[in-house]
Amino acid sequence: MRVSITKYCLALFFLVLIPSSLCVAQSWGYNHNRIAMSFDGNSAPDKDYKWPTGDPDDWGALPASCAIMAKLGLQNKLVHCSYNNFIDAPAGPDSQNQLKISADGVIKYWGFDRQVFFDVTQQKQQAIGSLATEMGKSTDSDPLYFIHAGLSEFVYLAVEDVIRRGKAESLSHVHLVSHSAFNENERRRSNHHTWKDIQELSGNRIQYVKIKDQNHKEDPNHLWHSGKDFSVWHWMRDHPEPDIQWMYSRVIAHRGHVADISDCGMLFYLLVGDEDGSPTKFRDFIGKQISSPIQSE
Repeated sequence: MRVSITKYCLALFFLVLIPSSLCVAQSWGYNHNRIAMSFDGNSAPDKDYKWPTGDPDDWGALPASCAIMAKLGLQNKLVHCSYNNFIDAPAGPDSQNQLKISADGVIKYWGFDRQVFFDVTQQKQQAIGSLATEMGKSTDSDPLYFIHAGLSEFVYLAVEDVIRRGKAESLSHVHLVSHSAFNENERRRSNHHTWKDIQELSGNRIQYVKIKDQNHKEDPNHLWHSGKDFSVWHWMRDHPEPDIQWMYSRVIAHRGHVADISDCGMLFYLLVGDEDGSPTKFRDFIGKQISSPIQSE
């Protein structure tokens, strides 16, 4: 009995020492592998399309996604982050480019590598080439996890480039996480492609998981879209750390004046093992600060 009590006390001791926010269970075989992400969220109007601008949820979702990575010290695992990824859409001035503002902030506050961020409206070929390169180097021991947070045409072009380079087999080691039928299926031009087209092009090689839609506007306390209720995110606004206050400024930047960062739920699922995130879970995960030393290889 004495041995059992000792073991029990030691367990409690270590649970106290380890912050509960970092006791995470990674999902889908993820184990400190490379991560790529692509967001839409274009803020410049595309007058040739029925909805001129992108979904502003990405203006806050990109910082929230990077915050999840930074909290776990995984900054150096982000090998590609493209944004404004509507193909054939116009570029806007930097002063009004909301996703550039978000990208510049995560580089400034959390030490991400500026070289892995691409504005597709201004760096289309570089962005496609970057993602194709990361896909093309994927192997069983070095898979790529891709967060599908924008429309499919950009990804289609990257997969096309991989195949053109003779690297089609590498696509078997690309893991794509999705949550949105809109991102998978919407086409802004008649010649654009869908997720189904991507998978056919790849020879059904790409590994795929679709988690539940990360929007639940009817319940502000569940998932990552609380409608007009910003109060559930006030913990960011009132936080003592300036980087977390800045993250709140990106949440409230949403053009539609709704609290929606739904695309970050995919990384929360992948890195924390929970597809039922919430403002409270995110608050507890972030804790007193985001800054975490970048983990070594």
